[in-house]
Amino acid sequence: MTHQASAYNHALWLLGAREHSVRELQQKLSRKEFSAEDIQAAIDKLIEYNYVNDQRFAEAFARSKAAKPLGKQRILNELKMKGIDEASAKQALNALEADWFELALELKLKKFGEAVSRDYKEKAKQTRYLAYRGFGFDEIKHAIEYREED
Repeated sequence: MTHQASAYNHALWLLGAREHSVRELQQKLSRKEFSAEDIQAAIDKLIEYNYVNDQRFAEAFARSKAAKPLGKQRILNELKMKGIDEASAKQALNALEADWFELALELKLKKFGEAVSRDYKEKAKQTRYLAYRGFGFDEIKHAIEYREED
């Protein structure tokens, strides 16, 4: 078996576990010390057969992260780190049709309960937590001030 075929087979094995972006495959194959030419040949073949597709990866990744739930900004940043360009990442987020306000509220309720805190330190803690998880200011405000009666 040639090195090129083994790079391709290793990439197929990786894709058997989950979707990967092109950049992830390149990084993982180079850590296995395949040559740059063998890696590129394997990736070209995977793209040709549609076994690797960055847009499909971006959509699957965004779906799984929104289910955690993570906010739009955090998912966008993580997609960029995986090698997905901004336009594809935004397209994947828009395809979700997620209610980011509801997701922020769901996370707040799960982590901090239903009570609306009047304590500044507690509100700041909740705000930092939701911001770290990638939610925007308006979504956070909605989540930490939400009352069932509203």
